[in-house]
Amino acid sequence: MNMDARCQYLKVLQEKYFRTKSRKEKSSILDEYCKNTGQNRKYVIRKIRSSLSLEPKKRKRTATYDGPVRSALAKIWEIFDFPCGQRLKPLLEREVERLRGLRELIIPDEVAEKLNKVSPRTIDRLLRHQREVLHLQKKRHKKRNPLIYQNVPIKAGGWDRSLPGQVQIDLVEHCGESAGGLFINTVSSCDVALGWWEGRAILGSGQERTFKAIEKMRTGTPFEWQELHSDNDGSFINWHLVKYCEAEGIIFNRSRPYKKNDNCFVEQKNSTHVRNFLGHLRYDTKEEIEVINSLYQILSPYKNFFQPVMKLKEKIRDKGKIHRKYDTPKTPYQRLMESENIPEITKSELKKVYLSLNPAKLKRDIDAKLKELYQIYQEKNNSQRVDPFKKQRPRLVTSYVAQQELVGLPS
Repeated sequence: MNMDARCQYLKVLQEKYFRTKSRKEKSSILDEYCKNTGQNRKYVIRKIRSSLSLEPKKRKRTATYDGPVRSALAKIWEIFDFPCGQRLKPLLEREVERLRGLRELIIPDEVAEKLNKVSPRTIDRLLRHQREVLHLQKKRHKKRNPLIYQNVPIKAGGWDRSLPGQVQIDLVEHCGESAGGLFINTVSSCDVALGWWEGRAILGSGQERTFKAIEKMRTGTPFEWQELHSDNDGSFINWHLVKYCEAEGIIFNRSRPYKKNDNCFVEQKNSTHVRNFLGHLRYDTKEEIEVINSLYQILSPYKNFFQPVMKLKEKIRDKGKIHRKYDTPKTPYQRLMESENIPEITKSELKKVYLSLNPAKLKRDIDAKLKELYQIYQEKNNSQRVDPFKKQRPRLVTSYVAQQELVGLPS
């Protein structure tokens, strides 16, 4: 029984208590009340004889921040472009008197003093109704296009190292020191089991251009794509690629947000196959993208047919140290030829391609393309020749003599 019910019950008994003259009946009334409510008898006697009202007392709080304060606060909030309470609090301490001096805020001293004392949390509470009127309820936004991310499942590990066709893709930016404007990006792909790499340069990072680059890279690989894995970049997570994978029967999944190691195979190739050759300079012209794509047409067979790759066999942790064991280094071509999942027709065609290639000529062609690319870069920027031994320039040529010829030094 709550206090309101006890007071109403006692009020009924009080009328009955004062109407009777028998002491015995008054005692029975008190016994009944004490038994039903569990209150002390002496306390009930004092309360029933009291002349005070038996209505429960309700404390009324006086509003500290009344209408004038709310009105002034709303006006200041509008002047400073609707900041939150934490950002508005220091402005109130500094700008209220200035606005009063400029006659932009006409308020008495009492209201100005309250504005200086109000806390950030109270500011947000006082402006709640105003936010609802202006539809400024929340400044945080939901994740853009969450439906598409729900349709692309997350995969973290669990790769079958013996099954070709599990391809990871990533985007490498060639923006230099500034990410402003339109610049060239490399769409890089790597097979998990074989280490087979393909690259394609595009201008910008639009969804349609990225999708077309992925289509061309797929036609250039000698095996069927079974699974496609990317990060959470909007260049990959879009309906173009989702519908394409559904139509072609390719499993499409993505990495966990902010977990680059989920895409570790292609991230490694970004360093060895892209950055080591193109560096960190800014490429943003049509001539540069043509040279880079022609470079990738030479670099892809050079890396896939003649560059051995070590694969991790096992990882053992012993007394806080991790011991890694690798298998015999093999090229992606060798691993493809040893795979049981590749048709014999494909293997015979690749063998013909392998026998027709000259690794020395490929290396010379790569150096020539890099030299051509860097000359275009210098002409574009009208810059002087750069020291080739600085870290910020790309590795254009590998031989020392060729580097001296590029900068005009005597060999």
